[in-house]
Amino acid sequence: MEILQAALLGIIQGLTEFLPVSSSGHLELAKFFLGDTSAAEESLLMTIVLHAATALSTIVIFRKDILEIFRGLFAFENNEAARFSGKIILSMIPAALVGLLFEDAIEQLFAQQVPLVAGMLVITGLLLFLADRAKTTGREVSWSHALIIGIAQAIAIIPGISRSGATISTSVLLGIDREKAARFSFLMVVPLILGKIAKDVLDGDFAETPNLVPLLIGFTAAFITGLFACQWMIKLVKNSQLSYFAIYCFIIATIAILAWAL
Repeated sequence: MEILQAALLGIIQGLTEFLPVSSSGHLELAKFFLGDTSAAEESLLMTIVLHAATALSTIVIFRKDILEIFRGLFAFENNEAARFSGKIILSMIPAALVGLLFEDAIEQLFAQQVPLVAGMLVITGLLLFLADRAKTTGREVSWSHALIIGIAQAIAIIPGISRSGATISTSVLLGIDREKAARFSFLMVVPLILGKIAKDVLDGDFAETPNLVPLLIGFTAAFITGLFACQWMIKLVKNSQLSYFAIYCFIIATIAILAWAL
């Protein structure tokens, strides 16, 4: 993979991980348009590295919240921090189970499946339209909410379904306060990404020595752009401006399927 391609993929990941337009879907479309011929394993490795970069962006932005989560994990009383930590853990279970049970099938989805990505982008757009028109009741994230949001995150493993779009839209449709929905959405993915990276290292899935330069370039680009995109997305959710991204998803899906067909 060329350095310029890696930088471009990093920028795309940094922006689209937090914006509700599917980072995995955009990465697969970018690889298609750039003519990336990497093997599925190498392509997936780049995807994992880029997600690690945006996970680090999340940790930097939400460092105080993450510290509270760790305090909650080791709390010996039923306080707010402990309950929030428990809800984060509960929300991780569906995606973790899907990732473990269907790992090989999921890997094949990250092989420039353009029609699949286009179709899932349309679904993402519809979700965003619904969320923008939902009434907010200002609810907190409950235990049942955490499980439902976790199921939405598991479905968003499919490239083209925006993880942030699916989880935030689901939260808003449940009546959860928009800012709290965005905060919960971004925090719940960090342990999953870090866990996936640790599993791949322990399993030796990438035993062959990869080209580290493109990975480093991609990681840096994704991290820097992710810092800006994360803060921007929180403001957009609060101001109910998700419909613009729904329209964007429809446009990109149309362009992608036309390019693939031709």
